[in-house]
Amino acid sequence: MVNTAGKFGPYNQQGPSRPAAFRGQSGSELVRSRIALQVRLMSLPPQERLPDAGVLAEELGMGEITVRRALEGMCQDGLLDRRRGRAGGTFIAQGWETVVPVLHDADEAASLEAFHLLLECGLVAQGAGEVAAGQLAALQALVDEMDLTEDPARLLMLETRFHLDLAETLGGAGIRELAADLLGRLCLVQPAPAPEVVRARNRCHAELLAELGRGALDPAVQAVKEHPPAHPS
Repeated sequence: MVNTAGKFGPYNQQGPSRPAAFRGQSGSELVRSRIALQVRLMSLPPQERLPDAGVLAEELGMGEITVRRALEGMCQDGLLDRRRGRAGGTFIAQGWETVVPVLHDADEAASLEAFHLLLECGLVAQGAGEVAAGQLAALQALVDEMDLTEDPARLLMLETRFHLDLAETLGGAGIRELAADLLGRLCLVQPAPAPEVVRARNRCHAELLAELGRGALDPAVQAVKEHPPAHPS
């Protein structure tokens, strides 16, 4: 199941400074967030076996000891299961969705959401008028698919892919890695948004792409700002 393109990383991309919630975050915590992101993207469903720690370390561009410590901590938290024997290894826990709520942190979630909003506003301001229509076609396909899907888990997966692909389209691979760190951490510290919230967000996605296609800076940035928070107060 290992993606030769390195679906977990690497982390050695250069990008903007991390937000306050990320500064001081250990390598182990970054491993946790990247695994959480892959669970959200449905690349690692419950009971799926993870690659060996050495493979993960290489994909992430991190030390194997750091990865092993992260996996051990996730096992202790109940996010992963470790099985012995010939068919053993480290697996996504069957009860992942029941364990994650224990990790929720409203203050950190708010900080990460605010930084992600700032990041996307900056990317859109930089890219408006410079994005070719063809570059937006794949993003539009995600928006269209979100309009059609009825499965809540797939809806969340598609929205996450939209934000990752938007970051790469407007900022390159390094910015996608930063967005991956942000979104992965949010998967752990914030309850998943309800389907109706995701659908409201998707209307903003569609408007954003339309304004980017027209090269309209201010309306494009406004579409990002109108993106509803995961859990409106």
